[in-house]
Amino acid sequence: MKNTLARIAGQIGVFFAFFALWELAVDLLHVKPVILPPPSMIFVSMVKHWLYLLQNSWPTFLAVSFGFGIAAVLGFVIAIGIAYSRWVSELTYPFLIAAQVIPKVALAPLFLIWFGFGLAPKVVIAALIAFFPIVINTARGLMSVEPELIQYMRSLGANWREIFFKISLPWALPYIFASFRISITLAVVGAVVGEFVSSDTGLGYVISYANTSLDTDVMFAGIFVLSVLGMLLFLVVVLIERLFLSWQAAVEGTPETM
Repeated sequence: MKNTLARIAGQIGVFFAFFALWELAVDLLHVKPVILPPPSMIFVSMVKHWLYLLQNSWPTFLAVSFGFGIAAVLGFVIAIGIAYSRWVSELTYPFLIAAQVIPKVALAPLFLIWFGFGLAPKVVIAALIAFFPIVINTARGLMSVEPELIQYMRSLGANWREIFFKISLPWALPYIFASFRISITLAVVGAVVGEFVSSDTGLGYVISYANTSLDTDVMFAGIFVLSVLGMLLFLVVVLIERLFLSWQAAVEGTPETM
C-alpha cells in the first residue's frame, strides 16, 4: 500500500514539476499567450468555459465508447476465426493490413459523404483505428495456448466450447486486455479526427474552432480535457482488467514452497 501511494505521489509530482517548468519558461522567455499560454491561463480558461467544455465532452465520450465497443466485438469475432481457421486467416490478413496502413484522415471526408454530420462518422473512424490491435493481439493470445493443455482437455472428453471458455479464453485474456489498453487510446484519436472533419460538437471541434479563431488558451483547455477523458477511459480498462485477471495476480503472488 505504501509503495502504491508513493508511486502515485511521484506521478503527481512529475505533472506538477512539468507545469511549473512550463509556467516559468513562458514567463522568463516572454512567450506571447497566443503562441503558448502558461498553465495558469489555461486553468482560468477551463474554469471560465467549464460548461462549454463539459457539453462537448459528452459527444466525444459517446464516439470513443461506441467506436471502441464496435472494434472490440468485431475484432474479437474475427480473431477467433483467424486463430481457428487457416482459410479465414489467409483471407483476412491482407485486408486487415491494407485497412491499417491507409491513413484514416484520408477516409474521413469519404465517411462524411456516406454518413453525413453527426455521431456516425466519428464512431466509424474510432472503430477503424482501434480495430487492428484487438484483432492481432487476441488472435495471438488464442494461438499461444499450450497444445498439451488442449490435448489433455480432449482426453477428458471436453468439447470445443468447454476448451475455449475454460482454457483458450482465460489464457488469451492478458493479450486481449493489452490490446484494449492500446485501442482505447487509439479510439480517442479516431473520434477527434472525425470531429476535426465532420462535426460541429465534441472536443475535437472545440480545439479546431479555437485554433481558427486564435483562442490558444481555449484550444489548450480542450486538449487538457481531452487528455483527462482519455486517461479516465484508460483507467476504466485497467480496472476491468484487474477485475478479470485477479486470479492471475493471485497465482503469481503465491510463494513457492519446498
